[in-house]
Amino acid sequence: MIVHVSEKTGSDGLLRLKIPVGAPETEYDAVVVLQPRTAPGTSCVADSRGWPPGYFENTFGSITDESFLRPPQGECPSAVELE
Repeated sequence: MIVHVSEKTGSDGLLRLKIPVGAPETEYDAVVVLQPRTAPGTSCVADSRGWPPGYFENTFGSITDESFLRPPQGECPSAVELE
C-alpha cells in the first residue's frame, strides 16, 4: 500500500502524521520519506546560488556521444615540502 499525505509542521517544528489505514489494532511497518515542498515562485538552493532553474536535471548525463573522450590532464605539480 502506498499512502501519500501532505502535512505542515507545527510551531514547535514537529510533523505529526495521521494516516488512515482502515484496520484497527493492526501493526504496520512504515517508511517515511520527507521532502520539503517548494512553494510556487520560490527557488531551490541551487537556483538561489545562481544556477539556472533545472540546470542539474538537464545537464547530468547529457553527453551521449560515445566518441567523447576526456583529454589527458597532464601531471600534477610536486607539492611544496614544509619544514
